[in-house]
Amino acid sequence: MIKKRKPKSKNYFTQETEDYIVLYNNSKDFEERSRIYERHIHYAFFKLTQNIIHTFKFYHTEVEELEHLQHEIITFLLSKIHLFDPSRGAKAYSYFGTIVKRWLILYNTKNYNKKVNKTEIGELDKEGTTHFYTLEDNSKNELDKYLDLYVEHCSKNIFELFPKKNDAQVADAILEIFRNRENLEIFKSDDEIGWFFNEIKKIQNILSQYKN
Repeated sequence: MIKKRKPKSKNYFTQETEDYIVLYNNSKDFEERSRIYERHIHYAFFKLTQNIIHTFKFYHTEVEELEHLQHEIITFLLSKIHLFDPSRGAKAYSYFGTIVKRWLILYNTKNYNKKVNKTEIGELDKEGTTHFYTLEDNSKNELDKYLDLYVEHCSKNIFELFPKKNDAQVADAILEIFRNRENLEIFKSDDEIGWFFNEIKKIQNILSQYKN
């Protein structure tokens, strides 16, 4: 495993990092690419994945050590690094940060659904368990952040997730409820949120039957 190379600056993902990513993509020499990655890109990817995991509390994993999860994500980033094109206006930090968030949303949702299927609803919101999502009364709690990312991902990819028009319309109606959740009484308590997630899961199962 590549050692994490700590830069002198506290800013781990800078314009210099982006410049080296471009240089990496333009190089045809394997040894040069390996050297650029190890010295100038790997640490930025490592810190990016680490910060996103902890900021959004993507803790529903199948690995014991989060660094193993980071390794999976970084491997995926490397498979997509050639697609980065600064001429399109995107900054490398935002571009790769979005990829990491979307990867983690899909991964986290899959593992959370596994836990929902195996665990009583009452256990899912107990603090101190691996199923716990914090629900403090903050202006933007962690569950809200997760839901925002999930809704954004589903909205942008709705026709890929639901190719049939009717399925997409049903899914969009459900997403609209989440978009306006702050104004709905159904989201005022933890028990109601748990009930609502169960209802959503029933709808997903129905839609999957129609797909098949």
